[in-house]
Amino acid sequence: MSSPEIASLSWGRMTVKGCSTTYKDCKVWPGGSRTWDWRETGTDHFPGVQPADVEEVVQKGAKTLVIGRGMSEALQVPSSTVDYLKKHGIDVLVLQTEKAVKEYNALATQGVKVGGVFHSTC
Repeated sequence: MSSPEIASLSWGRMTVKGCSTTYKDCKVWPGGSRTWDWRETGTDHFPGVQPADVEEVVQKGAKTLVIGRGMSEALQVPSSTVDYLKKHGIDVLVLQTEKAVKEYNALATQGVKVGGVFHSTC
């Protein structure tokens, strides 16, 4: 299964190719996407993205994970999350969200089994 392309990104709004849902924050993986609901794991800007936030994307087959920290990079990514991904053999890129989406789409176009978690506001 291929990773779906991020079709559009603007402040507080993301769409994924082939999906009718508009997301504020989203998770994508080879073959799918869904809302990234921070309340599921108690995530907030600090301490930031938790291993539990990325676990689902890894389980769904991503070999590279792109993390979008927000338009102003307010969302933190602790070393424990990066270590979790590396321990599972996952390449990880942590970028400002607009750059993250461009990188994610480039990798998806190349056929990489890429996944991502993207924060579309601050």
